[in-house]
Amino acid sequence: MTPSPGPDASHSSEPGLAIGLSAVIVAVTGDDPKVLAIRHANGREGLPSGPLERGHRTLEMGLRSWVERQTLQELGYVEQLYTFGDRDRGEDGARALSLAYLALVREARPAGDADAAWQSWYRYFPWEDWREGRPAVLDRLEPGLRAWAAAAVNPRMAETRAQRVRLCFGSAAGGQEAGWNETGWNEERVLERYELLYEAGLVAEALRERGAARTAGTPSGIEMREDHRRMLALAIARLRGKIKYRPVVFELMPPSFTLLQLQRTVEALSGGRLHKQNFRRLVEQQRLVEETGETTSETGGRPARLVRFRREVLLERPAPGVRLPGSHGRRG
Repeated sequence: MTPSPGPDASHSSEPGLAIGLSAVIVAVTGDDPKVLAIRHANGREGLPSGPLERGHRTLEMGLRSWVERQTLQELGYVEQLYTFGDRDRGEDGARALSLAYLALVREARPAGDADAAWQSWYRYFPWEDWREGRPAVLDRLEPGLRAWAAAAVNPRMAETRAQRVRLCFGSAAGGQEAGWNETGWNEERVLERYELLYEAGLVAEALRERGAARTAGTPSGIEMREDHRRMLALAIARLRGKIKYRPVVFELMPPSFTLLQLQRTVEALSGGRLHKQNFRRLVEQQRLVEETGETTSETGGRPARLVRFRREVLLERPAPGVRLPGSHGRRG
């Protein structure tokens, strides 16, 4: 899949080289994982973005400048995701680079020069949310994926396509009796699933790039400008993997919280339910949190203990993360 060129990478202080900066800014409110999106004049949503300017001392400082200018959001944790450098991204023969970053914040009211708002990331990827069981949208995607696999130019390619579908979606493509095998779902294959749907022509960005009309039945989620949904898919995949071995989830938590709030945040990010007792046992065994000595009654039941992240864990072992016990559909 080749990302299409976009205006956020169309200017640069250096002749012949355009450098664009885009931010996937993630927050979690309650049990809803959100991304900060900007609505543009054409109605499409996108990420906070802008070109690297001569006054930006570093790439990250340029990114922070654009985000603050467009949303008045100050960024804390930031890491670079990927650099997109395909030759056809630029205009008039100029080489273009687009750098995507992941930022984790506690949700704040966006403002600034752009029409920015927090949006659930499952608006863009409805097939990624398994917290209430198998997403219904998969029933609508299955025929399109099977048709795409069957439309290959030869049997060998058809089988290769079917294998890719099984790898990404845990499904059996082709064959009327074949069904979807949810036990084969890997929550980290977000980007691979999106790119497969793109190749199969089942997302709006692919139809837009090919000049094809989008039908009302295309179950593609909310489209984004240029290749911003691809960047978001990469960010979700990175974060789902990283919470297992680094304590980045605590960048999204308030200073003090309950273990249930922590569990719901991890579930929101991973897209699946976790076994309550197993989750608490693992968190306590790994000594990721410590009690504050305070309680809260905001949970609606008996007062719940408040805890906070124990930062000493970063010095005690090289890869402290929140393990994900249980599986899709298991609740506690």
